[in-house]
Amino acid sequence: MVNIVVVSHSKRLAEGVVELAAQMTHGSVKFAVAAGIGDPDNPIGTDPIAVMTAIQEVQDEGDVLVMVDMGSAILSTDLALELLGEAYATRVHVCAAPLVEGTIAAAVVAASGGDIRQVIAEAHQALAAKYHQLSQDDRLTAAISPVALT
Repeated sequence: MVNIVVVSHSKRLAEGVVELAAQMTHGSVKFAVAAGIGDPDNPIGTDPIAVMTAIQEVQDEGDVLVMVDMGSAILSTDLALELLGEAYATRVHVCAAPLVEGTIAAAVVAASGGDIRQVIAEAHQALAAKYHQLSQDDRLTAAISPVALT
């Protein structure tokens, strides 16, 4: 079984993504949220300890997929994995797919019994479905081309 952690700078965003995904999976996938920080005046941010705790919350005999929104969410997840140690490293997978579409697609495949490779593949393909629905398939290749850094 694959369970999912959503790491975002915004707690409200992460909770909304999980609410949507949980509705699609009818309780067959465990979700945890690691989002925002405990400062009421500045709640936007990520916390590696919260990520670590969320991973531990959903960890069982299966794999954990961590969906991240951007920037420091990735850094916080990396630090959380370092803190968890090697025992977790082989069972936790961080995914670069779009947060909303990727989480929903991953959750549906996880709920149907897909393994971690299938779940990650579906998460990465989630954006393609939107391009196809909007008849913008020709733009997909350009949209996912690596950006040249100068």
